[in-house]
Amino acid sequence: MGVAAGPIRVVVAKPGLDGHDRGAKVIARALRDAGMEVIYTGLHQTPEQIVDTAIQEDADAIGLSILSGAHNTLFAAVIALLKERDAEDILVFGGGIIPEADIPPLKEQGVAEIFTPGATTASIVDWVRANVRQPAEA
Repeated sequence: MGVAAGPIRVVVAKPGLDGHDRGAKVIARALRDAGMEVIYTGLHQTPEQIVDTAIQEDADAIGLSILSGAHNTLFAAVIALLKERDAEDILVFGGGIIPEADIPPLKEQGVAEIFTPGATTASIVDWVRANVRQPAEA
């Protein structure tokens, strides 16, 4: 994650069959309002679609929102596809209804951070700014 021109680019995605996207839209808007470029993929995305979008959009990070309980499978699939596509420089973070016990194994697999219910938009924006590449000076 080096210094690159332009704002931080984040793909916000709703993988799987979960149809609740309010939180993802709130995060997408908060990141956008903080000056980042946000690509929101919409509902019911496959891991392949998410990784394809991130690569095509030259994203710096992928933010996954999962409320369905399929977080272990879906995060792992996205991480594996990024490795397979030689795109491991794209940082993956996420949030949703994820039990505390599942967070350490997800991080061991390569998920950079997990935000659980109650996380503020400011804390998420601050984390992205601190952990994703910094934009070049204008």
